[in-house]
Amino acid sequence: MHCELVVPDLFALPPGERFPALELLLRRGRETHREGRTLEQWLAEAFGTAQPLPAGALTAHSIGLAAGAALWARADPVHLRLLRDRLILAPHGAFDIAADEARLFCEALNRHFGGALEFRVALPHCWVVRLDAAPGIDAPCPLDMAGRDVDVIVPRGAAAGGYQRLLNEAQMVLHAHPANEAREARGEPAVNSVWLWGAGSLPGTLTSPWQVVLGDDPVISGLARCAGARARAPGASASAWLDRAPEEGRQLAVLDALRVPFALSQEAEYRARLQGLERDWFAPLLAALRSGRIGMVTLHVPEAGASFETIRGDLRRFWRRARALESYA
Repeated sequence: MHCELVVPDLFALPPGERFPALELLLRRGRETHREGRTLEQWLAEAFGTAQPLPAGALTAHSIGLAAGAALWARADPVHLRLLRDRLILAPHGAFDIAADEARLFCEALNRHFGGALEFRVALPHCWVVRLDAAPGIDAPCPLDMAGRDVDVIVPRGAAAGGYQRLLNEAQMVLHAHPANEAREARGEPAVNSVWLWGAGSLPGTLTSPWQVVLGDDPVISGLARCAGARARAPGASASAWLDRAPEEGRQLAVLDALRVPFALSQEAEYRARLQGLERDWFAPLLAALRSGRIGMVTLHVPEAGASFETIRGDLRRFWRRARALESYA
């Protein structure tokens, strides 16, 4: 079996800590490089769908909505904070949102727009909206906007079309919502806006070299379904993954646990999650490769444009000594 991993933001760790299993897999295998790209760009290319990735339609498809040819966008809940003359975005991970809150917010938005738009909850921090026209903006994932001024992205004037009007109306609805009043009374950030990104229609039949695709984000399961692959959650560890996996074929696991702490500059949380990946994923996969249980491990780091392919025989290349992760940055 060929196990492939996509691990965004893997090389962002400050110096000082070593990860033996991961470092060995990186160093003993064959390393290839190309232009860096976001996780969404990597997925679009890997599955042969349009750029930008139609994350909204894929998310809608993953939760059983009849996406069809309709135009869908992700409308993820965010907190916008005014700092002097800049409006700074805080994505999910910077605050918690309960499932009941997400449902109430979307119900209020749907009442306000009266059927012209349709908001649906995929996960508490992951919403979609059916649009009647293209938003006229190719916005990045909100995690890529963490701490940035939204005016850099959001168009103004004639170029904005209906995008700014939609945002303004959504912000008014959310600002006045009792759930936000309760959040602020508890000292929690208000969910005072949505972030529209990944607009597009559901792609046709996609191709996938993987029989099984693992990932937590609904976009991942939407891509797998369109490509005829089996979609699963990653589970707790590589050991659990291998216990359910067939002996042959290719499988892909999208491990994005580092994305939130990297985006929010949470160094301690980033280190803790990377330690968990070393313990629960990289060490078991290295052991499975050594024992011959699997035939190959490939690890992709999209923003670095790097891929590392390792087979069992590569582990005998003792002269290729492991080196610290920061050296790959």
